[in-house]
Amino acid sequence: MEPIILASESPRRRELLALMGLPFTCLPSKIDESFEPGAEPASAAKDLAIRKVRKILESLEESFENESPPWVCGADTIITLSGKIYGKAGDRDEARQMLRLFQGNTHEVISALALYKGRTKTMDCRSSVSSVSFASMTEGEIEWYLDSGEWQDAAGAYKIQGLASCFIKRIEGSYSSVVGLPLREFYDMLRDNGYPYGGR
Repeated sequence: MEPIILASESPRRRELLALMGLPFTCLPSKIDESFEPGAEPASAAKDLAIRKVRKILESLEESFENESPPWVCGADTIITLSGKIYGKAGDRDEARQMLRLFQGNTHEVISALALYKGRTKTMDCRSSVSSVSFASMTEGEIEWYLDSGEWQDAAGAYKIQGLASCFIKRIEGSYSSVVGLPLREFYDMLRDNGYPYGGR
């Protein structure tokens, strides 16, 4: 199988690709992950995923000379509640504010994928939307969770595969998407774009 470049340094995404048995390398894109105020959530997630792929293509342009790397995948996850987008918390105070909003409520998690196929120089982009319901949390529980440090570098200031699972009442949709890489959509993208995987 041809190697895939993952435009991310996320340990969760690495674990999910490893689970699939795919050959891959990680190259963090280091883009500015801000978005326009009032941006539509699904569009914002897709835009960030595409920008990550394009950043990698630019950085590898000299290495591949006249050719493109065969496969590059970018992913981005954002959270939306009451029409507002929440990305990664910049500090503990911002993480606290997010958790106060999420506790006792249901929010949407949007994970977007962008897959670049070098041979055809085409980009396929898809997204997955899931709903996550938090139980009510006391101020003490919020501080306890913040002390764990899991809020760092996580959309919405929590990691569902970690300690945050103590406070998740229900998930509707894709667990892997909430983690950061929707495996069903990714599998479909590989299949539809001719990647030799899954018995093909």
